[in-house]
Amino acid sequence: MGILRSSSSSSALKWLGFVTAVWVQSISGNNYTFSNYSGALKSLMNLNQLQLNNLSVAKDVGKAFGILAGLASDRLSTPVILLIGSLEGLLGYGVQWLVVSRTITPLPYWQMCIFLCMGGNSTTWMNTAVLVTCIRNFRRNRGPVSGILKGYVGLSTAIFTDLCTALFSNDPASFLVLLAVVPFAVCLTAVFFLREIPPASSADEENEETRYFAVFNVVAVVVAVYLQSYDIIGIKTGAFSVAFASILLFLLFSPIAVPFHSFIRSLNRGEQDVEGGQIQEPLLRSAEKEEVVVVATAAASAVVVEEEDHVEEERKRPVVLGEDHTIMEAMMTVDFWVLFVSFLCGVGTGLAVMNNMGQIGLALGYTDVSIFVSMTSIWGFFGRILSGTLSEHFLKKAGTPRPLWNAASQILMAVGYLLMAFAVPNSLYIGSMVVGVCYGVRLAITVPTASELFGLKYYGLIYNILILNLPLGSFLFSGLLAGFLYDAEATPTPGGGNTCVGAHCYRLIFLVMALASTIGVGLDILLAYRTKEIYAKIHASKKAKKSGSSLS
Repeated sequence: MGILRSSSSSSALKWLGFVTAVWVQSISGNNYTFSNYSGALKSLMNLNQLQLNNLSVAKDVGKAFGILAGLASDRLSTPVILLIGSLEGLLGYGVQWLVVSRTITPLPYWQMCIFLCMGGNSTTWMNTAVLVTCIRNFRRNRGPVSGILKGYVGLSTAIFTDLCTALFSNDPASFLVLLAVVPFAVCLTAVFFLREIPPASSADEENEETRYFAVFNVVAVVVAVYLQSYDIIGIKTGAFSVAFASILLFLLFSPIAVPFHSFIRSLNRGEQDVEGGQIQEPLLRSAEKEEVVVVATAAASAVVVEEEDHVEEERKRPVVLGEDHTIMEAMMTVDFWVLFVSFLCGVGTGLAVMNNMGQIGLALGYTDVSIFVSMTSIWGFFGRILSGTLSEHFLKKAGTPRPLWNAASQILMAVGYLLMAFAVPNSLYIGSMVVGVCYGVRLAITVPTASELFGLKYYGLIYNILILNLPLGSFLFSGLLAGFLYDAEATPTPGGGNTCVGAHCYRLIFLVMALASTIGVGLDILLAYRTKEIYAKIHASKKAKKSGSSLS
């Protein structure tokens, strides 16, 4: 009976850890909230647009040091990694709060860059701890795990923005308090429950995982729709706002029912096994395993020379696309750089819009841009969830190369930039949705694409090289392009800053980004053409496995 209780507790603790992981991801998108307080930094520090954009670049540069968290994940425990990230975020965003709240005088520009970089880097530690641990705990359901956790990252900006609007009337200082304190508190909670636990070992457990992941997906969609409804209704004061915040917190807390249900279900299943006499003596299983090990060892020793010869032949053969690549082997291929540059065209321009949303809104006549920040986050969530599901469906059904989905998103993104460039009525609403969806698609599609082309063995390092596009794209499109061209159109203000009102402020910037997106379309189509044979093989393999399982 003690064994049954241990198994029940292990299953429940695994799901409790996943719930806390969802909470951590729900507050891990603070890198995308810069527009909510950038205006306050600009006025307090008397910055021009180029200087302000370089602050946002410093924030994104923090992600470039995410490789440190990746290296630490093999040496430090999950609680330690979470603590490092939460303390770094508390310090980085805490100092920014001290400046914006006028508790201290504005720090020198270079020091503010350091603290924004710390805030940006803090989430890489949180994300690494959560993703690595959960994928190890649910190894047979890596796709749903990644989709759910990344989806909540997409929602986190809207969660922060709408909670701050509801509770603090969108005050920048109060917003920075949330960014500093809430992730720290959530990570302290996750420290006690998020840890590695043996994965599912039976078909029943795998089916149970699938059902529970469906529940998490439904809750995530409900949260997204609820957040979007709040933005559309527009009533953001008084008792209505308090009620909204309370219901949102309830929805975020509701997945806690899953580990309780798992615990009760495991107990009931264990009692039925005892009554039916289905539990066998562990010593018998051990004896069987020992016998199998002896036989396997004898068989292995008979073919060891043959295997060594085969390995030697494999070393001499050049690696081909679809096999495991080292980082140097991957970087020696044309396909890697086509993927790299197309990714840059998508995420770089998307980050430029998100980082400059505050000034874009003011230039187009909007005094409150929080709704646009929130919409970008919510539609980014739908882009991540839908693109992953649809690309997998059409890959299994017709062998459709994943890069074609990136090409489609780039076309849509270019159209969105053109609409905003010519200030079409309600273009910022449309642009926020388009940029959010397409940015989410790029992040969701590039993850499996890189693993399918260059293998899983060195995937962590290869993916981190691709993620360098985030700070690089932020520097090129936000720091340089948007900064220089905005300042060229802006009017100086007393104290050293500047301002610009009108559609002309960002017109040329949007046109250049539309051109970059068009280049990205061409690169994605080229990559789809070059990799069509790989995806045909993947399609055939999935089809063969499906046929084999149906026959058995």
